[in-house]
Amino acid sequence: MRKFIPLLCITFLILAWQLPNQNLQKVSYSLFNGTDLTGWHVDVPEMDKNVLAKNPFIVRDNMLVSLGEPRGHLITDTIYQNYKLEVDYRFPGAPGNCGVLVHASTPRALYGMFPKSIEVQMEHENAGDFWCIAEDIEVLNMEERRGPKENWGTTGDKARRIRNLTTGSESPLGQWNTMVIECRDDKIKVWVNGDLVNEGFNSTAHKGQIALQAEGAEVEFKKLEITPL
Repeated sequence: MRKFIPLLCITFLILAWQLPNQNLQKVSYSLFNGTDLTGWHVDVPEMDKNVLAKNPFIVRDNMLVSLGEPRGHLITDTIYQNYKLEVDYRFPGAPGNCGVLVHASTPRALYGMFPKSIEVQMEHENAGDFWCIAEDIEVLNMEERRGPKENWGTTGDKARRIRNLTTGSESPLGQWNTMVIECRDDKIKVWVNGDLVNEGFNSTAHKGQIALQAEGAEVEFKKLEITPL
Protein backbone atom coordinates (compact mmCIF):
# COMPACT_ATOMS: atom_id res chain seq x y z
CA MET A 1 0.00 0.00 0.00
CA ARG A 2 2.84 2.41 0.84
CA LYS A 3 4.41 1.81 -2.61
CA PHE A 4 1.05 2.39 -4.28
CA ILE A 5 0.54 5.89 -2.76
CA PRO A 6 3.72 7.44 -4.25
CA LEU A 7 2.80 5.94 -7.60
CA LEU A 8 -0.59 7.64 -7.41
CA CYS A 9 1.08 10.95 -6.58
CA ILE A 10 3.42 10.69 -9.57
CA THR A 11 0.50 9.86 -11.88
CA PHE A 12 -1.46 12.85 -10.56
CA LEU A 13 1.49 15.20 -11.08
CA ILE A 14 1.95 14.01 -14.67
CA LEU A 15 -1.74 14.58 -15.41
CA ALA A 16 -1.69 17.97 -13.71
CA TRP A 17 1.25 19.02 -15.91
CA GLN A 18 -0.32 17.72 -19.13
CA LEU A 19 -3.73 19.35 -18.74
CA PRO A 20 -2.51 22.97 -18.52
CA ASN A 21 -0.19 22.36 -21.47
CA GLN A 22 -3.08 20.96 -23.50
CA ASN A 23 -5.08 24.08 -22.68
CA LEU A 24 -2.16 26.35 -23.61
CA GLN A 25 -2.04 24.72 -27.05
CA LYS A 26 -5.62 25.88 -27.66
CA VAL A 27 -4.95 29.55 -26.90
CA SER A 28 -5.60 32.00 -29.74
CA TYR A 29 -2.74 34.13 -30.98
CA SER A 30 -2.10 36.67 -33.72
CA LEU A 31 -0.22 35.84 -36.92
CA PHE A 32 0.67 39.53 -37.25
CA ASN A 33 2.65 41.43 -34.62
CA GLY A 34 1.40 44.89 -35.67
CA THR A 35 4.92 46.11 -36.42
CA ASP A 36 6.51 44.14 -39.25
CA LEU A 37 6.15 40.99 -41.36
CA THR A 38 7.95 38.65 -38.98
CA GLY A 39 6.66 35.11 -39.51
CA TRP A 40 5.78 35.73 -43.16
CA HIS A 41 7.62 35.79 -46.48
CA VAL A 42 6.75 37.49 -49.76
CA ASP A 43 6.40 35.67 -53.08
CA VAL A 44 5.87 38.25 -55.83
CA PRO A 45 7.15 37.22 -59.29
CA GLU A 46 7.63 40.84 -60.41
CA MET A 47 10.15 41.35 -57.62
CA ASP A 48 12.34 38.57 -59.10
CA LYS A 49 12.98 40.43 -62.33
CA ASN A 50 12.53 44.09 -61.44
CA VAL A 51 14.79 45.49 -58.75
CA LEU A 52 12.62 48.61 -58.61
CA ALA A 53 9.43 46.67 -57.90
CA LYS A 54 7.89 47.57 -54.56
CA ASN A 55 6.81 45.06 -51.96
CA PRO A 56 2.97 45.14 -52.12
CA PHE A 57 2.68 44.07 -48.46
CA ILE A 58 3.32 46.78 -45.90
CA VAL A 59 2.51 47.69 -42.30
CA ARG A 60 0.55 50.92 -41.87
CA ASP A 61 -1.09 52.26 -38.70
CA ASN A 62 -0.56 48.88 -37.01
CA MET A 63 -2.43 47.15 -39.83
CA LEU A 64 -1.15 44.70 -42.41
CA VAL A 65 -1.96 46.13 -45.84
CA SER A 66 -2.00 44.51 -49.26
CA LEU A 67 -1.54 47.28 -51.82
CA GLY A 68 -2.76 45.01 -54.63
CA GLU A 69 0.16 45.61 -57.02
CA PRO A 70 2.49 44.07 -58.01
CA ARG A 71 0.58 40.84 -57.67
CA GLY A 72 1.65 37.95 -55.52
CA HIS A 73 1.34 36.46 -52.06
CA LEU A 74 2.37 36.92 -48.46
CA ILE A 75 2.88 33.44 -47.00
CA THR A 76 3.35 32.22 -43.43
CA ASP A 77 6.65 30.56 -42.65
CA THR A 78 4.78 27.98 -40.57
CA ILE A 79 2.55 25.10 -41.70
CA TYR A 80 -0.81 24.86 -39.91
CA GLN A 81 -3.36 22.08 -39.46
CA ASN A 82 -6.71 21.95 -37.65
CA TYR A 83 -7.34 25.56 -36.74
CA LYS A 84 -9.78 28.45 -36.79
CA LEU A 85 -8.58 31.65 -38.45
CA GLU A 86 -10.35 34.95 -37.78
CA VAL A 87 -9.65 37.79 -40.21
CA ASP A 88 -10.92 41.38 -39.96
CA TYR A 89 -10.52 43.12 -43.33
CA ARG A 90 -11.88 45.87 -45.51
CA PHE A 91 -11.41 47.48 -48.92
CA PRO A 92 -10.70 51.11 -47.95
CA GLY A 93 -11.01 52.40 -51.52
CA ALA A 94 -12.31 50.89 -54.72
CA PRO A 95 -13.79 47.39 -54.45
CA GLY A 96 -11.64 44.62 -55.80
CA ASN A 97 -10.14 41.20 -55.39
CA CYS A 98 -8.18 39.45 -52.64
CA GLY A 99 -8.24 36.14 -50.83
CA VAL A 100 -7.01 33.97 -47.99
CA LEU A 101 -5.32 30.80 -49.16
CA VAL A 102 -5.33 27.80 -46.83
CA HIS A 103 -3.36 24.54 -47.09
CA ALA A 104 -0.85 26.34 -49.32
CA SER A 105 2.22 24.38 -50.41
CA THR A 106 4.03 24.37 -53.78
CA PRO A 107 4.78 27.97 -54.83
CA ARG A 108 3.65 29.29 -58.22
CA ALA A 109 1.74 26.12 -59.08
CA LEU A 110 -0.81 28.03 -61.19
CA TYR A 111 -0.13 30.75 -63.79
CA GLY A 112 3.39 31.10 -62.41
CA MET A 113 2.06 32.93 -59.33
CA PHE A 114 -0.57 31.11 -57.23
CA PRO A 115 0.64 28.50 -54.71
CA LYS A 116 -1.04 25.12 -54.56
CA SER A 117 -3.89 25.73 -52.12
CA ILE A 118 -7.59 26.28 -51.60
CA GLU A 119 -8.50 29.94 -51.78
CA VAL A 120 -11.23 31.44 -49.65
CA GLN A 121 -12.33 34.38 -51.76
CA MET A 122 -12.58 37.90 -50.35
CA GLU A 123 -13.49 39.64 -53.60
CA HIS A 124 -16.17 42.26 -52.96
CA GLU A 125 -19.65 40.66 -53.17
CA ASN A 126 -18.18 37.15 -53.58
CA ALA A 127 -16.63 36.63 -50.13
CA GLY A 128 -16.61 32.97 -49.16
CA ASP A 129 -16.34 31.41 -52.61
CA PHE A 130 -13.84 28.56 -52.85
CA TRP A 131 -11.24 28.57 -55.63
CA CYS A 132 -9.39 25.30 -56.19
CA ILE A 133 -5.71 25.89 -57.00
CA ALA A 134 -4.12 22.51 -57.83
CA GLU A 135 -6.05 21.19 -54.80
CA ASP A 136 -9.72 20.23 -54.66
CA ILE A 137 -12.69 20.20 -52.32
CA GLU A 138 -16.32 19.10 -52.53
CA VAL A 139 -19.56 20.80 -51.45
CA LEU A 140 -23.22 19.90 -51.46
CA ASN A 141 -25.08 20.81 -54.66
CA MET A 142 -21.74 20.66 -56.45
CA GLU A 143 -23.00 21.01 -60.03
CA GLU A 144 -25.30 23.88 -59.10
CA ARG A 145 -22.44 25.79 -57.51
CA ARG A 146 -19.52 24.77 -59.75
CA GLY A 147 -21.13 24.10 -63.11
CA PRO A 148 -21.18 20.96 -65.30
CA LYS A 149 -19.04 18.16 -63.91
CA GLU A 150 -17.12 17.68 -67.16
CA ASN A 151 -15.64 21.18 -66.74
CA TRP A 152 -14.35 20.69 -63.19
CA GLY A 153 -10.62 20.90 -62.56
CA THR A 154 -7.96 22.49 -60.43
CA THR A 155 -5.58 23.98 -62.99
CA GLY A 156 -5.66 26.26 -66.01
CA ASP A 157 -9.06 27.40 -67.17
CA LYS A 158 -11.02 24.54 -65.62
CA ALA A 159 -14.07 25.27 -63.43
CA ARG A 160 -12.15 25.97 -60.23
CA ARG A 161 -14.67 28.30 -58.58
CA ILE A 162 -17.28 27.00 -56.12
CA ARG A 163 -19.82 29.71 -55.35
CA ASN A 164 -20.75 30.56 -51.79
CA LEU A 165 -24.13 29.98 -50.14
CA THR A 166 -25.34 33.50 -49.41
CA THR A 167 -25.80 37.01 -50.73
CA GLY A 168 -25.64 40.17 -48.65
CA SER A 169 -23.36 38.80 -45.93
CA GLU A 170 -20.65 41.43 -46.51
CA SER A 171 -20.59 44.87 -44.92
CA PRO A 172 -20.98 47.93 -47.16
CA LEU A 173 -17.83 48.90 -49.02
CA GLY A 174 -15.30 50.62 -46.77
CA GLN A 175 -16.61 48.98 -43.60
CA TRP A 176 -14.95 46.10 -41.76
CA ASN A 177 -15.80 42.46 -42.38
CA THR A 178 -15.01 39.50 -40.14
CA MET A 179 -14.23 36.26 -41.92
CA VAL A 180 -13.79 33.05 -39.94
CA ILE A 181 -12.22 30.03 -41.63
CA GLU A 182 -12.31 26.70 -39.81
CA CYS A 183 -10.05 23.95 -41.15
CA ARG A 184 -10.60 20.60 -39.48
CA ASP A 185 -9.21 17.43 -41.07
CA ASP A 186 -10.64 17.34 -44.64
CA LYS A 187 -13.33 19.96 -43.99
CA ILE A 188 -13.34 23.75 -44.42
CA LYS A 189 -16.11 26.05 -43.14
CA VAL A 190 -16.32 29.79 -43.75
CA TRP A 191 -18.36 32.47 -42.00
CA VAL A 192 -18.63 36.12 -43.06
CA ASN A 193 -19.99 38.50 -40.42
CA GLY A 194 -21.59 35.56 -38.61
CA ASP A 195 -23.22 33.95 -41.67
CA LEU A 196 -22.12 30.47 -42.72
CA VAL A 197 -21.22 31.19 -46.34
CA ASN A 198 -19.45 27.99 -47.40
CA GLU A 199 -18.79 24.47 -46.21
CA GLY A 200 -16.61 21.94 -47.98
CA PHE A 201 -15.43 18.39 -47.38
CA ASN A 202 -13.05 15.81 -48.87
CA SER A 203 -10.36 18.43 -49.29
CA THR A 204 -7.31 16.99 -51.02
CA ALA A 205 -5.06 18.85 -48.57
CA HIS A 206 -5.36 18.84 -44.78
CA LYS A 207 -2.52 21.17 -43.82
CA GLY A 208 -0.24 23.84 -45.22
CA GLN A 209 0.78 27.45 -45.02
CA ILE A 210 -1.63 30.40 -44.95
CA ALA A 211 -1.32 33.10 -47.61
CA LEU A 212 -2.79 36.53 -48.32
CA GLN A 213 -3.07 37.91 -51.83
CA ALA A 214 -2.08 41.06 -53.62
CA GLU A 215 -4.51 40.83 -56.51
CA GLY A 216 -5.24 44.31 -57.78
CA ALA A 217 -7.02 46.07 -54.91
CA GLU A 218 -5.87 47.58 -51.63
CA VAL A 219 -7.02 45.64 -48.58
CA GLU A 220 -6.44 46.40 -44.90
CA PHE A 221 -6.18 43.67 -42.27
CA LYS A 222 -6.48 44.62 -38.60
CA LYS A 223 -6.88 41.10 -37.20
CA LEU A 224 -5.30 37.78 -38.18
CA GLU A 225 -5.91 35.49 -35.22
CA ILE A 226 -5.51 31.73 -35.21
CA THR A 227 -6.84 29.21 -32.72
CA PRO A 228 -5.62 25.59 -32.78
CA LEU A 229 -8.43 23.03 -32.75
